[in-house]
Amino acid sequence: MFARFLAAAIAKSALADEDKTMTSTVFIDGEAGTTGLQILDRLRSRADIDMIHLGDDRRKDLAARKEAVNGADISILCLPDDAAREAVSLIDNPDARVIDASTAHRTAEGWVYGFPEYDGGQADKIKSASRVSNPGCYAISSVSILHPLISAGLLPADHPVTINAVSGYSGGGKALIAAFEDPGVPDHTDSNYFLYGLGLEHKHTEEIRVLGSLKNRPLFVPSVGRFAQGMAVSLPLQLWSLPGAPKPADIHAALADHYAAGGTVTVAPMAESQALAGHLDPESLNGTDEMRLHVFANDAREQAVVCAILDNLGKGAAGQAVQNLDLMLNKS
Repeated sequence: MFARFLAAAIAKSALADEDKTMTSTVFIDGEAGTTGLQILDRLRSRADIDMIHLGDDRRKDLAARKEAVNGADISILCLPDDAAREAVSLIDNPDARVIDASTAHRTAEGWVYGFPEYDGGQADKIKSASRVSNPGCYAISSVSILHPLISAGLLPADHPVTINAVSGYSGGGKALIAAFEDPGVPDHTDSNYFLYGLGLEHKHTEEIRVLGSLKNRPLFVPSVGRFAQGMAVSLPLQLWSLPGAPKPADIHAALADHYAAGGTVTVAPMAESQALAGHLDPESLNGTDEMRLHVFANDAREQAVVCAILDNLGKGAAGQAVQNLDLMLNKS
């Protein structure tokens, strides 16, 4: 009896190991763009993934794209919004799965938000989903702060929220990269830093509102600096104005509890943040797929600032897409 049980267990283990090494086909629709190239670079050496590539002469061919999105196990869309919607409309294979890195489906019904650390069950939702929306870089950082604080009851859902943010210029894609790096382009800039989106209609704002659990649109003020990648996103809090006048330690505890299960989001100890209070570098997590939250505070003034640091091309784009891909392929 034991021998039969042992043989069955060994066979089951072998099947599990085989399943982990099975090859999956992945198609990046828009692999020539900034995010697409970053994802391709992360996947090109993986033995468990076969990439479907379309040459320059076919990557805009509708019939070729349709064949690819229906033939791949998972397609990753790195496209403008309208092109992403078009790509999804081409799918008629019920087994075809999609990760959309555009803003087209971030708040759409039937799509799972691709932020595994969002709450305790989000990673499992992503694993079983056929449609996953990859978060925006400004949004995932803002949501990572807002959602836990509102869920813990420290920040009212109808609170008037202001978010300030700065990103490296790679966040604007090829056009903004060229504007900073190529003096020969018509829109070249010599600026070291500027605000933008001052029409207050930035494309991430609704995503922040919905996934951040806010009732009203936040006042979102983005900016860009003369550095290629890296990001700092800040939520200022007048603690005296919040119900119960929470202490900075309460804010920190709510965030730490929310992300205690682990993952790529961590909360810095208060002492670490205090040591960085004079100089917080938005480039400090470049080259990683991590996000680090800091709580800066002045107890006497009853004020705090919660800040997220991340690589806008890592956790803010390509790194998050690959994390979602691995969940959907049962690799993590």
